[in-house]
Amino acid sequence: MNAKDLRRGLSSEAVELPEGERPTLKTIAFMAGLGVTTVSRALKDAPEIGRATKNRVQLIAKQIGYRPNRAGVRLRTGKTNVISLVLNAQSEIMGLTSNMVYGISEILSQTPYHLTVTPYSAENDPMQPIRYIVETGSADGIIMSRTEPDDARVRYLTEHGIPFATHGRTEMGIEHPFHDFDNEAFAYKSARSLLIKGRKKIAMMAGPTSAVTYHRHLERGFSRAIEEGGAQAILVPDIDVDTSLGRIRDRTEEIMSGQNRPDGIVCCSGSAAIALVAGIEAAGLKIGRDVDLVSKQSSDVLKWFRPEIIVFNEDVRHAGRELARAVLRRIEGVDARELQSLSYPDE
Repeated sequence: MNAKDLRRGLSSEAVELPEGERPTLKTIAFMAGLGVTTVSRALKDAPEIGRATKNRVQLIAKQIGYRPNRAGVRLRTGKTNVISLVLNAQSEIMGLTSNMVYGISEILSQTPYHLTVTPYSAENDPMQPIRYIVETGSADGIIMSRTEPDDARVRYLTEHGIPFATHGRTEMGIEHPFHDFDNEAFAYKSARSLLIKGRKKIAMMAGPTSAVTYHRHLERGFSRAIEEGGAQAILVPDIDVDTSLGRIRDRTEEIMSGQNRPDGIVCCSGSAAIALVAGIEAAGLKIGRDVDLVSKQSSDVLKWFRPEIIVFNEDVRHAGRELARAVLRRIEGVDARELQSLSYPDE
């Protein structure tokens, strides 16, 4: 394929190169009639390159499927252009991971960075994937979730000077970038909505233990509402939002068949809410009549499933966008205190 053929193929459609040929800066330079240095600067959006030239170079790069050689970029700059999202494998339930990834990818698509997802199991040490990324230098920044009040990962990354952002807050005196959902406000508003409906025996299906920060936030909001409303807090032993859905369903049926069953439940997980409903109905009770249920959701499933459920939305896609912006700006050296944000429950 000669230069004339390549230029003739330049259109709104992708241009196919000969089989096995990987597009390079030289390919783009040849097609654009420019020097390799000019092409490189145009792709980096250098201010000294004119907008028309940048547009032409970037269009050609997109059409021929150009991707920078990552090994070469790392050798030249010491950077990987990778952001790693470290997630507990259980987070995939109800599309939380997919929404988070979508939000992060929206922001990274406008940059040279791309996303890798590093999952870990609840049974494994959460420090393991963090150490691997740092020791191998496999990412320029890290996004992670399920923060603890005193989080070893936050301390480790801070001590090693690695840019990161967390989905959730800590209580350890270290300023770091984060985006969080205001779970205290969610639990308070949820319990209040049950009190308004006249419910007096209220339970909460919360996080696994007080080891995770958001559990503490939920407890604060829930306890405040219960105390203000003069209601009774009903304990739900043996199950939490990390329990298998089958076990939640069976245990809920047992609890709702007992004498001291709650007449209102706050749930902080959409998937757990579905299992709760299954257990409630297996006990012969009806949502909205015998018991009211309030739940957080990160997708629009619950209102389709049972319209009687009171729903508060958590926009996980928005969280992904905020976290991506935070870690990118942290890489640029922005003060961590400027990279902290909250979103609030929307009924």
